[in-house]
Order: sequence, then structure tokens, then C-alpha cells
Amino acid sequence: MTAPLSLRDRLEAEARSLGFTAFGIARADAAPRSGERLRAWLADGAHGDMIWMEETANRRASPAGLWPEVRSVIALGMSYAPAADPRLLEAEPEAGRISVYAQGGDYHDVVKRALKALARWLVAAAPSELKVFVDTAPVMEKPLAEAAGIGWQGKHTNLVSREDGSWLFLGTIFTTLELEADAPHALRCGSCHACIDACPTAAFPVPYRLDARRCISYLTIEHKGPIPEEFRAAIGNRIYGCDDCLAACPWNRFASSARRNQAFLPRAELAAPALADLLALDDAGFRRVFAGSPIKRIGRNRMVRNAAIAAGNSGSAALVPVLQRLTDDADAVVAEAARWALERLAVSAAPR
Repeated sequence: MTAPLSLRDRLEAEARSLGFTAFGIARADAAPRSGERLRAWLADGAHGDMIWMEETANRRASPAGLWPEVRSVIALGMSYAPAADPRLLEAEPEAGRISVYAQGGDYHDVVKRALKALARWLVAAAPSELKVFVDTAPVMEKPLAEAAGIGWQGKHTNLVSREDGSWLFLGTIFTTLELEADAPHALRCGSCHACIDACPTAAFPVPYRLDARRCISYLTIEHKGPIPEEFRAAIGNRIYGCDDCLAACPWNRFASSARRNQAFLPRAELAAPALADLLALDDAGFRRVFAGSPIKRIGRNRMVRNAAIAAGNSGSAALVPVLQRLTDDADAVVAEAARWALERLAVSAAPR
């Protein structure tokens, strides 16, 4: 006779059947310093113009600040590990580099759907109140995931897993149940600083601290205005996000794309899109190409702005005609980026 599985073991088995590769449980008060660190980061202005981070700081600082009834946090991770190093596309300057996480299906939809299914299972197995969160809610997923033992926050501030490397989408379930908590994960970065050295814009003033104002992911996704000129050359051909600090992490040698959820397989048109095609997008074309992708939320103007910066870095005279058409674009930020790109291409083409 074998002993019946505990609620925790059955919950983990159900989570894995739904596509989660990482599972852990933390007490709701298991990451007490995360709120203090958040406030210090905000006070330094390192969040740039992400004003919503300030507006939700009190709720974000701790699970109880968001929902006072919470007693346990179930932390979950879903793999999106790529089959190859995403930095290889740097050698194709006329193609745009899209961060690995955004090349497939929208993780908000995929992860939330699995979270809701797991929540339904849990309520049936142990009646309770609960809430599910993925990314858009004011939840400190990474410190909670570390507290739940599924990984640790590396020097690049992202979660690192011994099984899935740096390639995990995180989600949480807050519950009123008093569940047995896992031990927090120990830091495993040691003396390594590969992620910090890999950053093209020196966005890490010190280990474990990110200055979003210098981060290419922030500049190409969250930042709405003109990209500061000091960072434009370093952006290279990145048009949505940046994977360099993640890809540089040595723990990725243990991450296998076989563990990746199939919903995150790269779409052909997003794996290496031609800059010329992106520069020619209007609003309808943008919505058509990026339907079902997290990229859709930045809109046509920011995407074309990013593509214009990448075109300026490409050294390709073939992109001049489409850039010239954009110099009169209805969006002033797009038009300025196109003019900058043309000037940069003219300089690169000048005889030396």
C-alpha cells in the first residue's frame, strides 16, 4: 500500500500537466524586503516613465497589500526556452531582432488560461478563495518565485532556474489556504557577471539592480517618445526587447527547448522580420502582422520608430527609399527616427 498523495503533491502534478515546468509555494509574507527595494528603486527614478509602477507601489510591495486575505502564494513558471542563441541574429542587420518571449503566442493568454484551470482544480480539491495573476497585475513575481524555491533573481534581476535557465514566464495564484511552503532558493550566481558584461547599454549600475532608463527592452517597448541618441547605436537591430543579458547566463546550458510550451514556438514572420517590411507598416498592417502577439500593445508607431533606428544601424542603402517616405510620417517621433536613420546611413556610406 502506498500513502495517498498530499494536496501539495497533487497540485504540483496538476500544474505540470497544464504545462508549467516550475512549481513552488511561499508564505504570503515570505519576501519582506521586496517592498523596501521597490521603493528605493522608484525613489532613484530608475523606472523611467513607467508611472504605473509608482501608482501601484503600495499594492505591489507585498501580496497582502494587494489582497489582505492571502495566506499562501503558489508560484509557477512556464518555459519558452529557444532552440538557439538569440544573439546569432545580430549578424543579419537587415532583419529585426524580436525578444524570444514575443515571437510566439501571447504569454498573457497562455499562462492565464493555465492558471485559471489550475485554480479551478484547487477550488474543487480544497474549497477556498483565490486570485490568479500574470504580469499585468501589481505582483512582485520574481522575489515570490525565489521565495517559493523555483529559482533565484540573478544579477540581471530576472529569475534564473537550474532547469530552465533564464527562459521562464511567471504566474502566481494567491490563496486563502495555509499550504506547506517550500524553502527559498539560494543565490547561484557566484562571482559570474556575464549578464552585466553582455548589456549593450550598461543598464546595470551594480549587480542585482537595473536602471530601466538604459535598458533596450524598456526603450523599445515601454518608452513612448524619441529614443535618446546615446543609446541608438547600441540598439543595433533590436526592434522589440533584448535578450542579451538572459542569453549570456551560463545556467542556460541546462535549459532545453524540449521543455518549451508549444504555444511559444516562434512564428515564421516574427523570427527574423525584414526591416523593410516593418518600415512599410500602416496601422492595419501592424494589427494584422502582430495579432495574437504581445507586441500588439506597443502599436504601429513605436514599432516603426524602432525599425527606423535599426535601419539606421544596418548600413543598408536599400532601406533609404522607405526611410525617406517616413520623414513625413504623421507621427513626429517616427519621422524624427527616419531622419536620424538617413543621416546615419549617409555617414556610413561616405568614403573614408
